Amino acid sequence: MSSSSRLRWGILGAARVNERLLPAIVAAPNAELVAIASRRPDAAAETLKKYAPSTPGVSFYPTLEALLEDERVEAVYLPMANDEHAEWALKALAAGKHVLIEKPMALTVEDINAIEAAAQAKNLKVMEGFMYRFHPQHQRVQEIVASGVLGDIRYAHASFSFMMRPARLYRLAKDTANGGGAMWDVGPYAIHTLRHCFGSEPIAVSAMAKYAESGADIATSGILDFGDGKRGHFDVSFECSRQSEYRIVGNKGSLICHTVWQLPGTSDVPLISWWTDDGQKHVETYAPSNHFNLEIAHFSDCVLNDKTPLLSLQDAKANCRTIVASLEAAASGRTVSIAGQ
Repeated sequence: MSSSSRLRWGILGAARVNERLLPAIVAAPNAELVAIASRRPDAAAETLKKYAPSTPGVSFYPTLEALLEDERVEAVYLPMANDEHAEWALKALAAGKHVLIEKPMALTVEDINAIEAAAQAKNLKVMEGFMYRFHPQHQRVQEIVASGVLGDIRYAHASFSFMMRPARLYRLAKDTANGGGAMWDVGPYAIHTLRHCFGSEPIAVSAMAKYAESGADIATSGILDFGDGKRGHFDVSFECSRQSEYRIVGNKGSLICHTVWQLPGTSDVPLISWWTDDGQKHVETYAPSNHFNLEIAHFSDCVLNDKTPLLSLQDAKANCRTIVASLEAAASGRTVSIAGQ
């Protein structure tokens, strides 16, 4: 654990997601940014200048290995390419660093098992970066569901899409086996949300996809079977207008969380609407809340005070297992059982 009241962070890479996470580390009252590394010349310094120019005392490294050798760094944020997550998480853990890994944690459950073993061996914290779970609106959704006003939950639908811009075409450069495409990019959010809606794991999945020449999926839709006729529909795409919502349907009423994976500072307002068959109708709005900041503050608190992270490695394995099965279902055109659930 840290000997100070603030966890000292390093960032492994100058990826675009730093637009959100770097300022979050700087803003968190229990965190301090001390180092950034990038394999691209001058990219680390440029990233800080762009997103948090007045931050003092930050070291810049031209290699990722050099940052891991910095004894000031206690925890690292890992925003690299999907197929590099496991490799560099293991290197960071070997160097004695706690690790927050941008979703997906890894491309195979076997890799997550290795990460878990390495973390346990050195008593280090690891968490998958699902920032949305820290937004207070989702706690309210769970309160509504738990109240029973919607009845028995039978169906859920999670939709996450946006039109691909030229600057984001790198997301289609690799095939799905190597972490490319919509299912490994925005699919983890949709799958994670559906699992959270039901509070259980799916037992099978059927899916269909549209592919780019690289073998990456441009869009994928599927149905998760949660047993007893309960089903979750996911729809993720790089060729549709922006969708960022989930719907929960019970046998007495329904609910929509309209703005789920929104970017802080945009015009999107957190909004929940729900209604029942007996005539109740409700619309609840919430003040904007920066879920990236809340995520960083949470993980820092877990390290500083030896607490268990909200998102467990078992949760990461279940999400990965479901994504892999969904990709197999889309590629094969058949329903795939989700082993281990």
